[in-house]
Amino acid sequence: MQLDLNLLAALDALLEEGSVAGAAARLHVTAPAMSRSLGRIRRTTGDQILVRTGRTMTPTPYAIAVREQVHELLHQVQGVLAPSRELDLATLERTFTLRWHDSLVALSGPALLSAVRGQAPGVRLRFVAESSIDTPELRRGEVDLEANANLPGAPDIRAENVGETPLVIVVRQGHPLTRVRTVTAKRYAAAEHVNVSRRGNLSNALDDALTRLGLTRRVVATAPTEAAALEFARGSDLLISVPEATTRSVVADLGLVVLPLPLELPPAPIYLSWHQRYDTDQAHAWLRGLARTALTTCGASS
Repeated sequence: MQLDLNLLAALDALLEEGSVAGAAARLHVTAPAMSRSLGRIRRTTGDQILVRTGRTMTPTPYAIAVREQVHELLHQVQGVLAPSRELDLATLERTFTLRWHDSLVALSGPALLSAVRGQAPGVRLRFVAESSIDTPELRRGEVDLEANANLPGAPDIRAENVGETPLVIVVRQGHPLTRVRTVTAKRYAAAEHVNVSRRGNLSNALDDALTRLGLTRRVVATAPTEAAALEFARGSDLLISVPEATTRSVVADLGLVVLPLPLELPPAPIYLSWHQRYDTDQAHAWLRGLARTALTTCGASS
């Protein structure tokens, strides 16, 4: 049986893009050429791969089952046919996709971009928003680096703790809590709160800590990002509890005050995560090093 490796690249693109037009653009070929490739893939596999549902194309159960395997196989083939050479940053042209917590983008993103542009002007960075659900973009190769407080559980995802930061309270200037000698757990619980949660969770580890003290708090709203949550605090007596490192560059400009959190909680970790397929990728390793430095220098210390 003769196999055309170009079909593997086409199949990977079709499964990732979910359309002939998207796959064609991804591989820089015409839509008719990609359509012919899809026909050959269908004849080879005996499966439709993509079927039309209304105006969109939906992958078949077989396509869903082999998607990750196809992506990994393609990466292995590319590694064999394009062996690693000495990295030339001056001529490197590559786009990296980074999915970082929004506050880490604001805090460390500018330093990372400056370092990248200084060493490799042909490299571009795509910072994308975190999803409200857990998604497999790292495993599929759609995201190169993640940075957030989550320790991945999958065995094929690498994770490095690059820092940690304690939680603090953020309130407006002149807030009643700024006028007391000590912010106690009871005073903290008695206030009204806004949670930062991209999933919209109304409770978190803070509520568990309060429960252990026999206290409860009232969360009146959630916000998907810290930037949005801080806006709620500017003109009200609402409390926002966030990692201290992420408040440094914004609280003064917004007219906000940082107070200590009166609860015994471990500091929030910062993990840098990537898929193991990039362990030996020289350009990726270079970017990881710069990201580590940016997160450690501009964020919290390890």
